[in-house]
Amino acid sequence: MSNIPHEPEFEQAYKELASTLENSTLFQKNPEYRKALQVASIPERVVQFRVVWEDDKGELQVNRGYRVQFNSALGPYKGGLRFHPSVNLSILKFLGFEQIFKNALTGLNMGGGKGGADFDPKGKSDNEIRRFCVAFMTELCKHIGADTDVPAGDIGVSGREVGYMFGQYKKIRNQWEGVLTGKGGSWGGSLIRPEATGYGLVYYVQHMIKYASGGKESFAGKRVAISGSGNVAQYAALKVIELGGTVVSLSDSKGSLVLQGEGSFTPEEIALIAQLKVERKQLSSIANTDAFKNKFKYLEGERPWLHVGKVDVALPSATQNEVSGEEAKGLIAAGCKFIAEGSNMGCTQEAIDIFEAHREANKGGDAIWYAPGKAANAGGVAVSGLEMAQNSARLSWTAEEVDEKLKGIMESCFHNGLETAKEYVTPAEGVLPSLVAGSNIAGFKKVAAAMKEHGDWW
Repeated sequence: MSNIPHEPEFEQAYKELASTLENSTLFQKNPEYRKALQVASIPERVVQFRVVWEDDKGELQVNRGYRVQFNSALGPYKGGLRFHPSVNLSILKFLGFEQIFKNALTGLNMGGGKGGADFDPKGKSDNEIRRFCVAFMTELCKHIGADTDVPAGDIGVSGREVGYMFGQYKKIRNQWEGVLTGKGGSWGGSLIRPEATGYGLVYYVQHMIKYASGGKESFAGKRVAISGSGNVAQYAALKVIELGGTVVSLSDSKGSLVLQGEGSFTPEEIALIAQLKVERKQLSSIANTDAFKNKFKYLEGERPWLHVGKVDVALPSATQNEVSGEEAKGLIAAGCKFIAEGSNMGCTQEAIDIFEAHREANKGGDAIWYAPGKAANAGGVAVSGLEMAQNSARLSWTAEEVDEKLKGIMESCFHNGLETAKEYVTPAEGVLPSLVAGSNIAGFKKVAAAMKEHGDWW
């Protein structure tokens, strides 16, 4: 791929995938797949548009809106909408590219896409957010539909924003269809959708722990470091606690809360943090309250990884590139055995290389085992796919039904990556297979085969 210096996030995501394909036997066994990668690395379509809206002072504001429709080989484009000042084409292309292979790993009929705007919801009134969503969807609605492109929420886009956008789509198109996922429970949303990414992440790591320990261990008694404090981090933490583990950290963009001494975050403390995030406040606003200051240390401007003491599991669940090479070494030194990304591309390439080198140099139980976001955090989009299915059938499943399907999808996601790694990247005896290579190859092969059958490459 030609050098794209102005799209660093996308280039990082591309190189991460391409390098694992190159270092496997995939291209030796199927040299024609090089052509497939060349074609798949360019989006089918990129839509860019302006979003003009009015603030509460009656003044005109303008933002950039985007939708990257990357690949539709396996189904309608599927991927979130992100409202954040950092949004640009490079970030959305990286997220859309990852989404293609993540969606393939779920086993559901979904292509890959991503979109959003450089709009900052923080500090905006409900009315300003509603007016922005209406303006954004007025343009986006020309390019999406239940059988074309089904966006969801992402950073800055919660159920409130999805509701405003769905309402505008319905007014303009005069259609009630499952065009967005993450809808309200009373009008087409799926139970377990808010919890799905965090729950799915923990279900995936459960299989890692079970496999690495020969079935002897579980989350019980494990110390788990988590970054982030949004949807993914909250529900991952609650599921870890439910399964008998202890949660020793949460964080946000301004700093980290780290447990001092024994114990764990409790469900009640996580509920307080969840309410804080609904109010769009920072963790710093509760760090010095009686409920938190005696139990947790607040580290301003710091990520948790180098401050958590001994840990068994690390779950980066905030944003991209939040574990550096130095932090990777720190986690290994802290005794961490499992790292799985709740965020997309949560680890830098340097960190991944350090984890993979440690895995290759150590026998099973002594190695750190890394799982990439495209496999470990696929639970969210998996339940979005289940929401699409429920909308198409005009029915709702129970929470138990959805949770069971989610568990099945995460189990198959794990075993697919594991068995594919064994086939294409033979590890030394006693060494754990590479989940990053296996997941990349499994997702890529499925998409490339469908593209070939459609005549997208030959």
